[in-house]
Amino acid sequence: MTATVVVHADPDLLAQAVAARLIVRMIDAQAERGEAGVVLTGGRIAAAVYRAVRNLPARNAVDWSRVDVWWGDERFLPAGHPDRNETQARAALLDGLPLDPARVHPMPPSDGPDGDDPEAAAARYAQELASAARPATLPHFDVLMLGVGEDGHIASVFPEHPVAYETRPVSAVRDSPKPPPVRTTLTPSAINTADEVWLIAAGADKAAAVGMALGGAGPVRLPAAGVHGVGGTRWLLDRAAAADLRPAFRGLR
Repeated sequence: MTATVVVHADPDLLAQAVAARLIVRMIDAQAERGEAGVVLTGGRIAAAVYRAVRNLPARNAVDWSRVDVWWGDERFLPAGHPDRNETQARAALLDGLPLDPARVHPMPPSDGPDGDDPEAAAARYAQELASAARPATLPHFDVLMLGVGEDGHIASVFPEHPVAYETRPVSAVRDSPKPPPVRTTLTPSAINTADEVWLIAAGADKAAAVGMALGGAGPVRLPAAGVHGVGGTRWLLDRAAAADLRPAFRGLR
């Protein structure tokens, strides 16, 4: 399936546009299924998107009590640590929404029930996904958001890392090339079950990875090239991140 590429002039416009797109997608999902499921990511642009959602009056058109919130990956750190993606998302958005706490599903922290065992934490998250999905293995993800690293990694799936070959839905990550070295992540096999996958990138430091991913790089060498939604794949970029794309991709919104 061909990816859709949307380029915005700058990071602020990108964050606002993604926020508006997310609200509309949640409304449409609830109109169709009665509920919605979103998978969150981390990073600077993600935090900007979450703040933009918080500031949009249209957020009140979503019934947040019927939204399931999941995470694509997490730094294996204690609960509340400022470097956890959960901590970032709660501060930027989630703590201000009328969510059902039972439908917010953070990945286990390193001081959680599994202690400092990331493999057990990954297995626990896989079980939580399966419990929410019964009789399926994974719940319905309407939107799965991913940042794109300078090296082309997505979630905590890094180039040439063994996790790229994982068939389990959730995996521990050791020896991450970016700190912290221990993480948990959805694997590509789980990511690719989402209805829509959104890859969001801003800044000139992402341009080479974006250009390679959309230029046909292999998924092990460049994990961002190997993820896609069942119903659609969207690359949501600012002008700097799109600098290495072919001219056909560069129309601004």
